[in-house]
Amino acid sequence: MTTTQILLFAFAGIGALATISIISIAWRRGDGTATGSVDRKAMRGDPAVARRWIAAPAPALAGEGRPVVVAAPIDPLEARQELDEESYGMTRRRFFNRGILGVFGLFLAQFGVASLAFMWPRLKSGGFGSEVNAGKIEDLKIAALTEDGRVQPVVIAAAQAYVVPVQGSLEGSSFDGLPVVAAGFMALWHRCVHLGCRVPECDTSLGFECPCHGSKYNFHGEYEDGPAPRNMDRFLVSISEDNELIIDTGTVIETARASVKTVEYPEGPTCI
Repeated sequence: MTTTQILLFAFAGIGALATISIISIAWRRGDGTATGSVDRKAMRGDPAVARRWIAAPAPALAGEGRPVVVAAPIDPLEARQELDEESYGMTRRRFFNRGILGVFGLFLAQFGVASLAFMWPRLKSGGFGSEVNAGKIEDLKIAALTEDGRVQPVVIAAAQAYVVPVQGSLEGSSFDGLPVVAAGFMALWHRCVHLGCRVPECDTSLGFECPCHGSKYNFHGEYEDGPAPRNMDRFLVSISEDNELIIDTGTVIETARASVKTVEYPEGPTCI
């Protein structure tokens, strides 16, 4: 199930809950219609007297010219009846309080769904954090070297990595014995280990040079200069059955500053 489908189901559920809540509140309020006749003359003369006649039936005339016999007014305090919670129903204040709580709860639910979608890990095949296929080894060998034999790092955007060919022996280096080389290639994370800036390559010096704070690395990602505390990080690599380079971006390997360098740097003017 994709993130879009999860969001659609979540919003549909929230809308259904909101509809059920509104219907439930309206049902509990009940029918509050008042019945009876009103003595308009009394209402104009004395509103207090008029209130006593709101629920009283209209008096019947004994006959033409005869006085009207009117029942004694009923004391509302004596005639009042105690109502239970169900009969009393929903007050205006309670209705607004529940409405505010409902709106606030709906906002929190939507915020939670949006946050979940934002933090949902992309673990599908080919995404960062999983295994990324960098292509055939034969194609990488062609792309990683220029016509005059100079190293040309291959950018693998899905893995946020540079694929570089390993030149010379790694014996005694910081990478000796680590699973960072497969079929003569390494995958370097293009993130600077100082403060996380993206480190571009420098064609003239044959290295990687960070424009943010000046950290420099050779084409094997070994520390050369600047405030970086260690070598560039690299990913675990392996070869598939189809002779393809597989970069496991979920496994990051850190190495300390190299005391024994495996390639020369710089081989020309630096870029920063």
